[in-house]
Amino acid sequence: MRITNLDKKESFEVLYNPQNYTRQKTVNYHPVPQPGANAPIVQFHSGDMEVLQFELFFDSVSAGSEVGGTAADRLKFAGNSALPTLAGQIDVRDYTKKVTELMSIDNDLHRPPELKVEWASLQFKGFLSKCEQRFVRFNERGCPVRAILACTFIEHRDIQKLFVSNPLNSPDTTKYHTIRQGDSIWALAADEYGDAGAWRRIADSNDISNPRRLTAGEMLVVPALV
Repeated sequence: MRITNLDKKESFEVLYNPQNYTRQKTVNYHPVPQPGANAPIVQFHSGDMEVLQFELFFDSVSAGSEVGGTAADRLKFAGNSALPTLAGQIDVRDYTKKVTELMSIDNDLHRPPELKVEWASLQFKGFLSKCEQRFVRFNERGCPVRAILACTFIEHRDIQKLFVSNPLNSPDTTKYHTIRQGDSIWALAADEYGDAGAWRRIADSNDISNPRRLTAGEMLVVPALV
């Protein structure tokens, strides 16, 4: 597995590939109360960011040439694993900090770096939002030599691409509107369609015979323009 800092164009390989990973995606729906109904109408609101989670294992004592990283790293770990634990020279934090530092705020960007996680078919762009470090083995001097990092990455997409296909205020999406005191069907049509004369679409969809008589608290369907 390789993690790349896209802002600095720097990358590194993890010492051991994770045993598994989890990708989670959710979609947000908002309940819209309907007066007199047994249940609210469920209205789509937005998609949520995808979340990638996995654990990384670090070991500087029993590790040998099978670890990831550069050829120099593998030689260093192989030599270190052959030494008595007291003579070991590798502090596992030298390698865990490569991951934890990915949450440090860049002074120029005013945010942590954007990252790319690559492992065979896994291709994920986003930010490291959480990293829990557990140090589980120490040498005689109390120096940590084994650790497990629980990492959570959140998806990042270009904001311009998110709104190209269907912006939030797009008239091609069916919506629901709760009437408030002073509302008019003409103003609602103007807000949603940009054309007050399109009020008949709303009236027909809600069986409104007298558009001048709207009841506060009433739920109206605002049909999509097709």
